[in-house]
Amino acid sequence: MEKKEQKRHQHKHSGPKAQKKNRKKEQGTEQGQDERKRNPRAFSVQSAVRMARTFHRAQDIKTKKHHIPLVDRTPLEPPPVVVVVMGPPKVGKSTLIRCLIKNYTRQKLSDICGPVTIVSGKKRRLTLIECNNDINSMIDLAKVADLVLMLIDASFGFEMETFEFLNICQVHGFPRVMGVLTHLDTFKNNKTLSKTKKRLKHRFWTEVYQGAKLFYLSGMVYGEYQTQEVKNLGRFISVMKFRPLVWRTSHPYVVADRMEDLTDPETIRLDPKCDRTVSLYGYLRGTFLKNKCQVHIPGVGDFSVADVSFLPDPCPLPEVIKKRALNVKERLLYAPLAGVGGLVYDKDAVYIDMPSGHASQQQEEVRPTTELVQSLIGTQATLDAKMAASKVSLFTGTAALTPEEVQENEKQNPMESREWDEKAQRERRRAVFGQHKDQH
Repeated sequence: MEKKEQKRHQHKHSGPKAQKKNRKKEQGTEQGQDERKRNPRAFSVQSAVRMARTFHRAQDIKTKKHHIPLVDRTPLEPPPVVVVVMGPPKVGKSTLIRCLIKNYTRQKLSDICGPVTIVSGKKRRLTLIECNNDINSMIDLAKVADLVLMLIDASFGFEMETFEFLNICQVHGFPRVMGVLTHLDTFKNNKTLSKTKKRLKHRFWTEVYQGAKLFYLSGMVYGEYQTQEVKNLGRFISVMKFRPLVWRTSHPYVVADRMEDLTDPETIRLDPKCDRTVSLYGYLRGTFLKNKCQVHIPGVGDFSVADVSFLPDPCPLPEVIKKRALNVKERLLYAPLAGVGGLVYDKDAVYIDMPSGHASQQQEEVRPTTELVQSLIGTQATLDAKMAASKVSLFTGTAALTPEEVQENEKQNPMESREWDEKAQRERRRAVFGQHKDQH
């Protein structure tokens, strides 16, 4: 049987209901405004105290965002942001740097030596530096750090290195600080883990400021932190905003990422303690640097600059790089002290970064393949002199014999006599002592 077609709904085009809808469309009245007009008491002030508290809270939040205007001297193409990874020993600093490099550049860097510059976005670059566990490194890096990743061992708690670094940072201007909790996989009980997180978070807020970011790295997979947790940390680093610090913006400084010794090798050979001529490479930060000025190198002393020159950016932003270049992936990572960065062009030379394993290998001298010829190459005396001076030992542990003693012993040794044995049908070797022969 054929199904009957259902009766369709017919929209009304006339009548009071249709006229009411048409009037609403013509006036453009919104639903919210209509409800306010129809029922004004529902939207009136119910409690004056509650409304005052809401207003005060909104104004407090708005006031906290107000800052004293400061002169921002950063150029249009800013230098890389200095990110210092700080923490006690064996807390996971090198592992975190390797994971961040892999997150941004998709490259693995096994040996981290010196500053590592990476491109994190279209208009931001990061220079990752690991802080050593000594007071000198803490003082030097606290002056130049824009962001500090403070690693904390959750299984042990806060250590004195953390508080020492925070006190050092207060001298020249406090940088941005983000906490990272590691070794969370040592907790087997979830309740203990949550209590430890809460206790460390509030203590961290007391030392830094209320609401400071604290990240959790729960565990490691194949020697690396979990990908999603590292990705979340990388996103916060990429969008972090920095306020210019007065002390830094008024002082020029260079964080050297490469160093070359230009002293004549012959001068060093004659006097190992002679004065050196050193070339330092790095991004200039702060204000401008004058030529022929006096500079201070931490741990070394005050020196005068012979020359200051501009060089091409070894790790440019993606907007500068041509899209058709073949080495776009390689340019995302620049670590000259770690052997990453490819070719480096200077005014006077071209440098090729090679792994340290190739540099330490000594080239073997080409020698003949025959052992007899090799033994004759380094001889200083004739064969006769060597034979006369040589000694022979017949058995292990016995006294060595000179050629004269060997000749005397040869007279006492039996002589060999070869005879044919008819019975055995073979040749036999008889020992003959002098004029006497063995008798059967």
